[in-house]
Amino acid sequence: MSQDTRDVVTELLTRMAKGDHERTAEMFAEPVDWRLSWPDEGHPAVPWIRPRSSRAEVADHFRSLEAHHVPELNGTSVERILVDGPHAVVLGVIAQTVRGGGPAYTSPFALHLTVEDGLITRYHIYEDSLTVTRVHNGA
Repeated sequence: MSQDTRDVVTELLTRMAKGDHERTAEMFAEPVDWRLSWPDEGHPAVPWIRPRSSRAEVADHFRSLEAHHVPELNGTSVERILVDGPHAVVLGVIAQTVRGGGPAYTSPFALHLTVEDGLITRYHIYEDSLTVTRVHNGA
């Protein structure tokens, strides 16, 4: 099972990197246990941060994220993928540039995924939300 989990996670990261939002969303179960390390109400400067549970909402998340950043300048890197049965933790650094001549920023991240029957049932990401908010709020 660990190899299957690793294969699914690797494919997810590949699709995300290609900006293939619809095919990325196909990898998720419905409903998906989706959580980002932000308050539930989110923040107006980062509209992609909100609760999600369906494939359509997952695709919308990645489209919205892309709409606020310059994909060609994305330098996000994965440092390690740890797998334990159906669970995987992806560690890395987010490196984005805000659209419209906005600043570039980085944030370490940890992504906890659970894979069951070849689909992602859990997507919990932890990042430096203060940095992301400040950059998108013009601070």
